Amino acid sequence: MASNYGLACFFSVSHWPAGKLSSRLSTTASHFRRRVNCSSAGGGNTSSSPSPAPFIISPPPPLRSEVSLCVGTYLIPHPKKVDKGGEDAFFFSNYNGGVIGIADGVSGWAEQNVDPALFSRELMSNASAFVEDDEVNYDPRVLMRKAHAATLSIGSATVIVAMLERNGILRIAAVGDCGLRVIRKGQVVFQTSPQEHYFDCPYQLSSQAVGQTHLDAVVTSVELVEGDKIVMGSDGLFDNVFDQEIVSTVAENNDVAEAELVWVLAKALASLAKDHSTDSNFDSPYSLEARARGYDAPLWKKLIGGRLTGGKLDDITVVVGQVVGS
Repeated sequence: MASNYGLACFFSVSHWPAGKLSSRLSTTASHFRRRVNCSSAGGGNTSSSPSPAPFIISPPPPLRSEVSLCVGTYLIPHPKKVDKGGEDAFFFSNYNGGVIGIADGVSGWAEQNVDPALFSRELMSNASAFVEDDEVNYDPRVLMRKAHAATLSIGSATVIVAMLERNGILRIAAVGDCGLRVIRKGQVVFQTSPQEHYFDCPYQLSSQAVGQTHLDAVVTSVELVEGDKIVMGSDGLFDNVFDQEIVSTVAENNDVAEAELVWVLAKALASLAKDHSTDSNFDSPYSLEARARGYDAPLWKKLIGGRLTGGKLDDITVVVGQVVGS
């Protein structure tokens, strides 16, 4: 349905068949930087003066290797959109420490005979093209602005972009309900928060002037260390999978070879989201939120003790990044 903001928001329920799967793996080289600082102090040495101060050499700071991302992705389209590969889009780049992004095309545009996938794909293609632009200067909100301005397709999309600097600072800009989690030692140590006009109608970048812009993006940063894992996803992941399930999935795959780990995790999380999305009895993050907002099962179902449960069918895109050092 179209909102008063000129945006399109939707919710649909149907059965999942086996979907087309897409995966890519990217690694980027790391470099080693070393710095040693020393200082000394001394005094006069005459018979009438105090004893000289001892010569002091300060210990060098700990050596810190620069970091980068090893990236794996997995995409499962909505069952009704398998033929065209869904309406989500993503990109990754090995520039600097690594850049990743997801755009979730808003399906309501199909009611106006517009392919929602065109906007999200062009937006991510433009983001990839502008990653090394001097004006961007490793600012994800500037990258979002330039990519949005260059996108000519009609439509709208929620979007998230994250850029890792070699010093371990991850800079994130997000509009809408695509999300990101940082997993460290079995815990979620960082997470983004969704933006929405009302339930199931998130903020989105649009071809229409009344939509949101890069200025509406939530911009955050977090310092990462070697071994951290980034889980970025469209709402098809986070509407169907709880954070603790993400943590458990990461823990269950600790023995996987490092070269395959990110792809294995992305596939496992996307597959878990798909399974939950088809389970009418699963009390998903989406159904919990719906009940909290006042939505519930029909009266006849409530009379027999039922309640609103189940996952949400959607395109599911997962990008997993592992922080690696030299």
